[in-house]
Amino acid sequence: MFWGWQSGLGMAGIIMAAILEGAPFVRTRWDLQDTDFERIWNFCTLLSLTVLIYAFSSNEEGGSFGGLFHGAEALHNATATTSRTASAFLRWLPLVFLMMIVSQLYSVRQRVPLTAVSLWLRRRKRREMKSGQAMTPFGSINLTYPYFVTCLFSAGIHPREFNDASRFYFVGQAALIAWALWRFRSRRFGNVLWCLAMPTAIAAGFAGQYGVWQLQGVIAGYNAQWMERLFRGQTDPRKSMTAIGEIGQLQFSTRIAVRLRTPPGQPPPAYLRQASYDNYRREVWFAGRARDEFARVPEVNQTTYVLVGGKTNTATVNIACYLNGWDQELGNPQGLVPLPTGCGRLENMYAYELQKNPEGALLADGARLLIFDADYGPGGTMDMPPGAGGSDPDLSVPTNEVPVLKQVMAENGLEGESEGQTLQNVRRFFARRFTYTLWQRPPASQRTNETPLARFLLRTHRGHCEYFATATVLLLRQMGIPARYAVGYLVPDRGRGGSYLVRDCDAHAWCLAWDANKKQWEDFDTTPFSALNAMDLLPPWQWMADMLSNGAFEFSKYRLALQRRDWRAYLLLALIPALAFLLYRILFRHGRKQQWRKMPRPVENLAWPGLDSEFYALERKLAERGAARGAGEPLAQWIEHVLRDPTPEDFRGTLRRALELHYRHRFDPNGLTALERRQLAQEAGAGLERLAELNGRHSG
Repeated sequence: MFWGWQSGLGMAGIIMAAILEGAPFVRTRWDLQDTDFERIWNFCTLLSLTVLIYAFSSNEEGGSFGGLFHGAEALHNATATTSRTASAFLRWLPLVFLMMIVSQLYSVRQRVPLTAVSLWLRRRKRREMKSGQAMTPFGSINLTYPYFVTCLFSAGIHPREFNDASRFYFVGQAALIAWALWRFRSRRFGNVLWCLAMPTAIAAGFAGQYGVWQLQGVIAGYNAQWMERLFRGQTDPRKSMTAIGEIGQLQFSTRIAVRLRTPPGQPPPAYLRQASYDNYRREVWFAGRARDEFARVPEVNQTTYVLVGGKTNTATVNIACYLNGWDQELGNPQGLVPLPTGCGRLENMYAYELQKNPEGALLADGARLLIFDADYGPGGTMDMPPGAGGSDPDLSVPTNEVPVLKQVMAENGLEGESEGQTLQNVRRFFARRFTYTLWQRPPASQRTNETPLARFLLRTHRGHCEYFATATVLLLRQMGIPARYAVGYLVPDRGRGGSYLVRDCDAHAWCLAWDANKKQWEDFDTTPFSALNAMDLLPPWQWMADMLSNGAFEFSKYRLALQRRDWRAYLLLALIPALAFLLYRILFRHGRKQQWRKMPRPVENLAWPGLDSEFYALERKLAERGAARGAGEPLAQWIEHVLRDPTPEDFRGTLRRALELHYRHRFDPNGLTALERRQLAQEAGAGLERLAELNGRHSG
C-alpha cells in the first residue's frame, strides 16, 4: 500500500496488499513442483521484458535512436532515455513479480526452489539428470523479504506529478524498515537500547540524503563555459561562440542533421536559419533582445502555425530534424528549428509549443524528432525591424574594431553611392582578395591590440564562414547599414529524387542585411562558394554511416507514429495474448501431460556408479556355465549357490574378494582407491582365467 501511494497506483497497491496479506487466512494451497516455479519465473521475466519495451516506446523525453549516439546532445539524450525508461520499469517491479511471490505464499512449500530463479543452477540440474549423477540438493529461498525490499525501492522512484507524496517517503521507509527489523533484533541488548539505536541510524541516513540533495543542486547550478564549448553542436538562441582566433584545423562531423524533401521540379531553399544575433563582443555573438522575449506562436489548429501573417508563400519543403536541447523546467525535448528564409507558415507541426524571439529564432518543445512542412517565399520574415525596440543594436560596432574597419573601407573604397552599390563593393572585396579555409596557422608575429578579426582583414585574408560573416556584419554597420549575424545550414545542391541531406559539415554562418527600400531582412553571404564545395568531400565509408543513420531515422519515425496515434496501448495489447498463453500453460498442464504420455519415451542411458565393474563379466561367464542368477536374487546369495558346486578353493577366494570390492565400488559413497580399483580388475581377471581353465578340463 505504501508503494501504491508513492507511485500513484493506490488502488493497485490495495489489491496487491489484500492478496498477499490474505494468504494466512486461506487454507487452500497449490502443490507446485520445481518446474511450475520455473515456468512462473519465466512468465515474470517475459512480463518484465514487455514492461521494458512499453516503457521505452512510451518515453517521449529521451530523444530519437540516432540522437543517442550523435551530436552534441548525444550524452544528454542517452542519459535522459535511460533514466526515464529505467525509472518507469523499476517503479513497476512489484507488479511484475507479483505472481512469483503469490505462488510462494499460496503453495504447499512456502518457499521457492533456487533453480527457479537461477538459470545457472537450472542448467546444472538438467546436466545432472541427463548424466545420471546423484542429484545435488540446491535448496530454496524465501522471497518475502526480497519482495519487501523491492517494494520499498520502487516506492522511492516517484512520478513527476507525485512530488507531494515523495515528501513522506523517507519517513514511511524508515518506519517500515524498523517494523521489519524488529523481529530480528538482537536478544543480547534490551528493547530500549534498540529503540534508541534505530532513530540514530535513521537520522544519519536522513543527513546523508540531505547532503546528496545539496550536492546535486550545486552541480546542477554550475554552468561552466568550457562545458558549453564541449557540447557546441546545440545552437543557443542567446549567444553563438565562434571559432574566430582558434589555431589549427576546424573539424566538422558528416552526421546527417536535417533531411529535406521538395515537390517534383522545385529546388531546395538555399539556407536553413536557426538563429541570428546582434551584439558582438570578444569573438562571441549575443542576441541582446532574446533572453526573456520568446513569445508563444498561436496555432491555427493543432498542427498549423502562422509565423508571418498576410504573407504569400510560393514554395514548400518537408523538413525532418531533431531537437538537440532540453527544457529543464518542463522536462521536454527542446531546440531551435531550422527554417528556410522567408518562412511564413508551418503545416503538420506536431509540437507541444512553439515560441519565437525578435531575432527570428523559433524554439520548439515536443518530441525529439520533428517532421513538418514549411511554406516560404520572398517578402517579410519573423525578425523585428532594426530600431523597433528603441535602441538599435543592429548598428553597434565594438570600439576596438572601429579603426580596422575604417582602414579597410578607405583603402578599398567600399562605400558606394547607394546601399545596393555598397553591398556590391563589399561582396567584390571578399571575392577578390580572400580565401576560404578551415585551417588557421599561428600568427608570425603578434601585434599590440590586434584582434583575430583585424588580422583576418589586414594580414591573412584567410578564414572560414564565421570570419566572413562577422567581418561583413561589422563593415555594413560601420557604413550605416543595419546587419545581423545568422547561423544555420547551407543546403547543398546534392539531392536525389527531391530528397536532400544536410550534414553537420554544412553548418554555416552568414550576414542578414536590412533592405531599407523593401523594409525586410535579406540574406547577404560573402563566403566564397567555390571554397564551400570542399565540404562535399565525404569519406569513402560515408555510405555505411548514412545507412545506419537512415535506419535510426526510420526507427524514430515509427516511434513518433506510436506517440502521435497512441499505439502504445496497442503494442501492450499485442503482447497480452502471448502472456496469457504462457500463463495458461503454467496453470493448466493436463493436456500437455496427456500428449506427453502418448509419445514414445526415449530409452534413458543412465551411467550409475559401478556399472563399469569387471565383476559383471565374471557374472556372465558363470551364467554361461549354468549358474545363472535368479530375478531379484542378491549377488551375495547367488555367489553362495555357485560355491556349493565342487570348485577349487583358490577360485572360491577369488570370487569372494572380487564380490567385496565390487560391492564397495557399487555402493560405497567413498568408492575405491586407485590401488583397490586395480585390485578389483585383477581379481575379476584371475577369476575369468580360472573359469577358462576349468572349462578346458571339462571339455577334455
